[in-house]
Amino acid sequence: MRKFTVAAALLGLTALGVAVPATTTQAAESGVTGPVCDSKWGARNGNMYAWDGFDCQGTLLISTPGSNSNWGGANDRASSVMNRGFTGSYAIVEFYYLAGYTGGETCLYPGELYADDLSDNTFTNGQTVNNNIRSHQWVNGGCGATLT
Repeated sequence: MRKFTVAAALLGLTALGVAVPATTTQAAESGVTGPVCDSKWGARNGNMYAWDGFDCQGTLLISTPGSNSNWGGANDRASSVMNRGFTGSYAIVEFYYLAGYTGGETCLYPGELYADDLSDNTFTNGQTVNNNIRSHQWVNGGCGATLT
């Protein structure tokens, strides 16, 4: 679950005029996945990040504002990713199963902020995203799958 999803849900409840007791809200927030990703989120700086652990933990594998056709030593190690790219043109990060931007893809849109557990996502080729990314590039759209 991403910060965006939780915020959208709370905003929706507020719009409906639903009153949620503080204790219920606090309990819901403490059970939210991604607390470490939330703590690492900051102002948009143009970078894409990837970690070898879930919830933006473990070793930071990549932090870059550019595309990368071969992750090299970071190949097949990412378990969580973050999109702090700028909104507008080339704001979507498209991840690929193989080096050279091939073999199946999936995207992380800027409004999704991060994906804290890649084990529940698949590329367009049907392969699990977790520990299977080898390249990425910034795109404007045309994504066959998205990280959820």
